Amino acid sequence: MADDARVDVKTAEEVIPLWPAPPSRTNPDVPPEQTFKAPGGGGPDTTMLRNVSEPTLTVYRPAEANGVGVIVAPGGGWRILAWDHEGVDLCRWLAERGYTAFLLKYRLMATPADPKEFAATSERMQARLTERFGSSKPPASLEELLPDPAMAAAREIANDDGRRALALVRERAGELGVQPDRIGMIGFSAGAFVTAAVAMDPGGAPLAFAAPIYGGTTGGRLVPDDAPPLFLCIAYDDQLLLRSVEGLYADWSKARRPAELHVFARGGHGFGMTRQGAPVDRWIELFGAWLVDLGFA
Repeated sequence: MADDARVDVKTAEEVIPLWPAPPSRTNPDVPPEQTFKAPGGGGPDTTMLRNVSEPTLTVYRPAEANGVGVIVAPGGGWRILAWDHEGVDLCRWLAERGYTAFLLKYRLMATPADPKEFAATSERMQARLTERFGSSKPPASLEELLPDPAMAAAREIANDDGRRALALVRERAGELGVQPDRIGMIGFSAGAFVTAAVAMDPGGAPLAFAAPIYGGTTGGRLVPDDAPPLFLCIAYDDQLLLRSVEGLYADWSKARRPAELHVFARGGHGFGMTRQGAPVDRWIELFGAWLVDLGFA
């Protein structure tokens, strides 16, 4: 990674509330927000957030801006946000290369306030997923993966926050140092579904580009005629979302919209910016080359 000195640390700490007034849809009974540590992407413990009820954008400004804005949406199954390795680390990578990055803290469903109870519920959920979707049985759709109505509702609220983030960056493009027609979005896992939802229905002008990383779906809807260029990548041994990503690429391709898909042999789910010493580590360089090829550099 490049030298962090190229990032303006003061403005990297600028945090903007997402909504000017309380939004109409909210997740019920969410306890106070908590920060905790957990392994990220097969690597060491990293920072995670949960019980987010006040969404924000954190701005990472480059020393020399190229006018391109990138909204970054971490993942975490709509229960947590993988804040560092799917958020902060990528925002710094982007800012080091001239992009103005906006780290989206979107709202999440409620989880137990007690850390021990939260850990126990997380272990039970993981056990159910492992039992239901073994190595030979990847889920064919998001609906099969998410039977929980509360999680499905949280997904739609996260999509609201994604669309609001795009509108907010456009509204303040001048002061934020970006061009309104050069704003894209990248997201991981649950954040990839947010990214795909915004790409399908931005609530205004289309995104300049979209990169759903190991996640995303069209939900069976037609891809818009002006849908943005799409960058997709996933590991073949990601048994949760391999079929979803393959389907998203196929839908974009059928609509004759530009899309690039990379499937790596190994890497599992949730690798983000974590280095594993495997071919999947190359995804970020491929993403950077894709942006350059599109003229966003």
